[in-house]
Amino acid sequence: MDYRVLVAEDEEIARKHIIDTLEAEGYEVEGTGNGLDALKRIESDEFDLLIADIKMPGMDGLELLSRVKQVSPGTDVIVVTGFGSISSAVTAMKKGAYDYLPKPFDLDELLLKINKARDRSSLEKENRALKAYLNMEKDITVIAESASMKKVLEMVQDIQDSDCTVLLTGESGVGKNLISKVVHYSSGRRDRPFLSLNCATFTEDLLASELFGHEKGAFTGALARKQGLMEIADGGTLYLDEIAELSPNLQAKLLNAIEDKEFYPVGGTKPVRVDVRFIAATNQNINRAIASGSFRRDLYYRLNVMEIFIPILRERKSDIVPLCRYFLKKHSPGYRKDIKGFTKEALDILKGYSYPGNVRELENIIERAVILEKSSHIGPDSLPQSLKMFQIETLRPDRVKPLGEISREYVVSVVEMLGGNKSEASRLLGISRTSLWRMLKEE
Repeated sequence: MDYRVLVAEDEEIARKHIIDTLEAEGYEVEGTGNGLDALKRIESDEFDLLIADIKMPGMDGLELLSRVKQVSPGTDVIVVTGFGSISSAVTAMKKGAYDYLPKPFDLDELLLKINKARDRSSLEKENRALKAYLNMEKDITVIAESASMKKVLEMVQDIQDSDCTVLLTGESGVGKNLISKVVHYSSGRRDRPFLSLNCATFTEDLLASELFGHEKGAFTGALARKQGLMEIADGGTLYLDEIAELSPNLQAKLLNAIEDKEFYPVGGTKPVRVDVRFIAATNQNINRAIASGSFRRDLYYRLNVMEIFIPILRERKSDIVPLCRYFLKKHSPGYRKDIKGFTKEALDILKGYSYPGNVRELENIIERAVILEKSSHIGPDSLPQSLKMFQIETLRPDRVKPLGEISREYVVSVVEMLGGNKSEASRLLGISRTSLWRMLKEE
């Protein structure tokens, strides 16, 4: 039973009876006879419930209640009042106590209140997980006609009964995000949250807050405690894309979280324990990053229990046509089009292209064709000019264009395909941003 209770009671015999009773019920229990010591324990560790006597040395129960609600809002508090004092109980409830119990009390009555607190806490966690689960896309289709993609799915099947960490590698756009979902939904965690975070889209401070959460007052603007994705994903899977973009400091924190199954929120002084499966992905040469010192070798070994490499699209040609048909079916309804398929000429062009942007580029090409096509079948005129040039230029010597003109047209098409993201375009094309700008400005 993963429910921790701290008993703050200065009467040793009463404290021992409560601890023995709760331990017999399977609860994890600690005890102290001092209110100040109880606060220190809650500040340094995580407890689900505090049972606090009103009168204690060091700090009385009401003050302890107020302090606990400041440093650990998620900890429920049951106060024990003496002499049938209703006024103390009312004050405690106003300060945020979950419940109260007047002395003398029956241990069965205490157990009943604790069980109710535990069940409520469990329900709240399940509700948070359910909200994340309901927001997830569960309708996953993987096109795997090629032998290399069938091998990828076989590897996923091999680890479906395992909770091992997984490292997905391969170029940008090959489908690492999709395979991460397949890993999750084929595992025993399929009914728990699947959350993802792109490590390249945040500054270090914002990424730390997104990943680990933060406490109230941790930094300017932190007006309330915020759960991080790692805490929300408890029981499920957290997918970390572009893992090589993590700073050395966050790499160290992530390594500790994976190894110890606990972490400290930003500005926090007590650990949060979680049960999370990690899937990481990168399009970088991770061994080169390790050699240069930008990525921790020990974190790589911890993530790389199972590495799954996803091949580039141009090396799995047999997937291109079924992918085209899948994306046509996916995007046609959204644009109110009733397109039946592709002409032979269009398919020949699509099969002959190299797809530097991989599956992501292919999907963008098909979506664009769906928008432009006016007939029942997508033809060559609805495909980008760069694809048609790639297909025919070297086969028609009388129509050869200057190399610079072809290069510029191709660069323009890649930038358009990426939605104007010139940094990503320069990376995919293997040229500097200066060279990219120069080519775009050429007339």
